[in-house]
Amino acid sequence: MSDIILETRGLSKRYGGVHALEDANFILRKGEHVAVVGDNGAGKSTFVRQVTAVEQRSAGHVFFDGQEVDFAGPLEAREAGIETVFQTLALADDLDVPSNLFLGRELYKFRMGPFSILDRKAMRDRTLEALKTTAVKIPNVDNPIRNMSGGQRQCVSIARTAAFASKLVIMDEPTAALGVQETAQVENIIRGLKERDIPMILISHNLRQVFDLVDRIVVFRRGRIVASLNKDETDGNDIVSYITGVKGGEPANA
Repeated sequence: MSDIILETRGLSKRYGGVHALEDANFILRKGEHVAVVGDNGAGKSTFVRQVTAVEQRSAGHVFFDGQEVDFAGPLEAREAGIETVFQTLALADDLDVPSNLFLGRELYKFRMGPFSILDRKAMRDRTLEALKTTAVKIPNVDNPIRNMSGGQRQCVSIARTAAFASKLVIMDEPTAALGVQETAQVENIIRGLKERDIPMILISHNLRQVFDLVDRIVVFRRGRIVASLNKDETDGNDIVSYITGVKGGEPANA
């Protein structure tokens, strides 16, 4: 039985005449944590949007958990077991923390069309449990998201992903706008995912973070994968050389 959880073959995305992603061959194994790095516009977020079906790919194939998949949208990807933290967070500002954690997967006391009743207590209790497990501190979970700081909002999004993680977690720059303490919280959540043997793709500009948290580093440049390197067999200078084009003129399989 294969240990590959995600594979892309020839994955490409074009916007008119612009080739944002070209022939991306990528493999992620069960339990593996892989960083995707590259300069702005290198194709990192475009790659994630094709895998999670936020956008429909122009060409190529995606295989997930042993099957070729063609998700109609991100909800189908999530139902298949892919949990994603996007840069936009995808939170509902007017809802409280439990409502955001269970958005799209609400718990009900009973369901009968328009007469269905939400089980708010169960959702609140499970939210508090999820926040405790991930060490995310939110003073009042009943507050609407719009009243929270940027760091708290990010942590809520990440806690939601970690709480429901099943087969694969993808995080797109999860600590870009966070302070030192909040960044440490997020990194501990990522380590917790590793302990639970949940595979992860981490998009990050922070090379210190990358080397601390992942097993392998995949470098994108100008829409192509130019390197796939084991963390223990490379260093920051080597990675920067691939990012800037000093090394890696030819596409690499990842």
